[in-house]
Amino acid sequence: MTLPAPAGPLTGLTASPSPARTTAARLVSAVKVYGAAATTVRALDDVTAEFATGQLTAIMGPSGSGKSTMLHCLAGLDRLSAGQAFVGDVELGTLSDKQMTLLRRERIGFVFQAFNLVPTLTARENILLPLALAGRSADAGWYDTLIAALGIGDRLGHRPAELSGGQQQRVAMGRALITRPDLVFADEPTGNLDSKSATELLDQMRTAVDRFGQTVVMVTHDARAAGYADRVVFLADGKVVDELLAPTTSSVLDTIRSLGG
Repeated sequence: MTLPAPAGPLTGLTASPSPARTTAARLVSAVKVYGAAATTVRALDDVTAEFATGQLTAIMGPSGSGKSTMLHCLAGLDRLSAGQAFVGDVELGTLSDKQMTLLRRERIGFVFQAFNLVPTLTARENILLPLALAGRSADAGWYDTLIAALGIGDRLGHRPAELSGGQQQRVAMGRALITRPDLVFADEPTGNLDSKSATELLDQMRTAVDRFGQTVVMVTHDARAAGYADRVVFLADGKVVDELLAPTTSSVLDTIRSLGG
């Protein structure tokens, strides 16, 4: 099953020219500063980067390098101090809080390290939650395809406490994909998983990209996880310092060593 084309620009959002229709998200001269005076931290320091449609891109770097800040600013969870962030043609800095909420609901999916499932809801209800909040019904065909791809059909009536960590993260992946978003942002998605569950999740993320045409941007510290990506962007001290195309675990580790990581 192939996903339909992304929806057009949301009503009321300001569109800006994009350098290419194949760019799902980008940063232009992005700066993010926290604190003031002696406590100032420049988490992003004049970063320009693009993230291609239909690819899995990994963002790597040591603790404090700015990788989670980059993801949060791209996803509209945080606002830049200077520069621009775009999702498709939409510049996030032009949006009101209400418009930003609408964009995240309609065009972005999220997968977090801590799963962030609602404990009182079943797996099925957690997956369908974004649609319920938007007042929309599920596409039955897409829902069935998604559940089959994630392999959780026998766990849909269970609440999070009754699921393993790997099963919870698959539910979270289903929740991220159920709206067929333009982008999925994953922040250390394998961080709380054992090796087997992490491998299953990474295989499912590749399926989302390769079979369903999804775009995924993933922050990770794990070279093995980054080896599943189409491209790896390396950060240090708030700057992009290298990138790697068609990575393998070995080439990721070699790059980390060359950067002194």
